Amino acid sequence: MTETIIVRSARLSDGTSGDILVRDGVIAELGTVSSPADRVIDADGLLALPGLIDLHTHLREPGFEQSETVLTGSRAAAIGGFTVVHAMANTSPVSDTAGVVEQVQSLGDAAGYVTVRPIGAVTVGLEGKQLSEIGAMANSRARVRVFSDDGKCVSDALLMRRALEYVATFGGVIAQHAQEPRLTEGAQMNEGALSGQLGLAGWPAVAEEAIIARDVLLAQHVGARLHVCHLSTAGSVEVVRWAKARGIDVTAEVTPHHLLLTEQLASSYDSRYKVNPPLRRDEDVRAVREGLADGTIDIIATDHAPHPVESKECEWEAAAFGMVGLESALSVVQTSVVDTGMLDWADIARVFSRVPAQIGQLAGYDRGIAVGAPAEFTLYDPKASRVFDTSHLHGKGINSPYLSTTLPGRVIATIHGGYATVLDGELVDAETISRHSAVQSGAHHG
Repeated sequence: MTETIIVRSARLSDGTSGDILVRDGVIAELGTVSSPADRVIDADGLLALPGLIDLHTHLREPGFEQSETVLTGSRAAAIGGFTVVHAMANTSPVSDTAGVVEQVQSLGDAAGYVTVRPIGAVTVGLEGKQLSEIGAMANSRARVRVFSDDGKCVSDALLMRRALEYVATFGGVIAQHAQEPRLTEGAQMNEGALSGQLGLAGWPAVAEEAIIARDVLLAQHVGARLHVCHLSTAGSVEVVRWAKARGIDVTAEVTPHHLLLTEQLASSYDSRYKVNPPLRRDEDVRAVREGLADGTIDIIATDHAPHPVESKECEWEAAAFGMVGLESALSVVQTSVVDTGMLDWADIARVFSRVPAQIGQLAGYDRGIAVGAPAEFTLYDPKASRVFDTSHLHGKGINSPYLSTTLPGRVIATIHGGYATVLDGELVDAETISRHSAVQSGAHHG
């Protein structure tokens, strides 16, 4: 038997309030619930959001377990309010075969804290020379629908065309890391006056914008779906806006850190702020916020990128690109676009859950908190605040740009698959999660 849960007096993102009854892994009732339950959670004063879905997570396993594992990354995701994460393919071996993507999915199932959906590589070994086993991954037990060489750009236009044509046959999507490599050789930060003052090689906005422009035209030409990873410039917003106006099937994501942080932070030479794509100008931050608010940018995705301490605590030019983001994402989004009045919580439910579910083709997850929908939601206290420190990080990476910063909000509970993975702001122990996960898996396969 699966656990029956009643959540009392939660406020939904549409502004209504009431109880939520969870039974057999689905939402059974909304409103005033009088049924008996195994667990009752008092959610008075808390916001109930659909479980967050991250279309862009680096879980590092297999091959880079010193940075993160599927288990540790899943725990970080759960504490951040996520119930689904999509694991990028830049592992070792690369997730470019059916065997590797099935391994990643199995590791996620065994961890039990979130649903782990593997993303398949577009090219063999991420080398940009020949297409990977896209069809085999799509038809595997993992049923991969999103393919990306993220970390590297599919810069060969003919290869990108072939990839788009291939995924169009089964309704898949290519998620492009838009970075023209010839324009970013040795690049360290956003190109501009500040990069010149700091003596750091510049990363021009046009390196991103040119690839997006090329790829939306290719997607239009072959009738395929394109997704733009971690869009970061005002020009990129304009290109995507233009493409959507022409009816091209393109979606785009922005990270929490590109909604909040700017290139000025590079002045400290603190490598926690070294990320790919780089932090941009104030004007770019304003543009991506506006693009998210008006629907040009479809979703928020974290680009959670954990690294060992020695890869970040070194001089800027030698440091790895990337920052962790799962545990802080909802707070940063609240700071940047909710508390500023640009988006409301219904918008956050859309861009951080329902639309990512549609892009990732997660059946039922795009319904949000509704009777009959999967029991996947998070209880969040937007009025809380905390000084963010390493005690709030539950993965292996501590390369967060928000350490010692006061952030609003706190995830109080996360419900995944009909069972709690986080309660009272703390992770549920792995043994309990494993037991619930096994019961749920048995129910699905019985």
